[in-house]
Amino acid sequence: MKRGEVYWADLAPRSGSEQRGRRPVVVISHDAFNQTPGWRSIIVVPLSTSVAQAGRGPSAVLLSQGAAGLSKESVALCHQVTTGSREANAANWRIEFNGTESG
Repeated sequence: MKRGEVYWADLAPRSGSEQRGRRPVVVISHDAFNQTPGWRSIIVVPLSTSVAQAGRGPSAVLLSQGAAGLSKESVALCHQVTTGSREANAANWRIEFNGTESG
């Protein structure tokens, strides 16, 4: 896993207004951290396809359709930074930056 890659992740259980369920996330943790064998977590930002989320303030970043291979216009919810299991997410379908999909 590398910084900037987009993965599907299961964000559950969550609380309050945090994004939950299966959704794309963008990896923001440093590559050295992501590849350290002793660390089993990655730091991610959840994405939403609800463009209404873009109006939530400067921490909601609009991503155009096609960016990072996204099939829909999306919003990176940077105010909801979270961690996830590197092992659990590594097996999930990944969206490549060149727009091709791999699994």
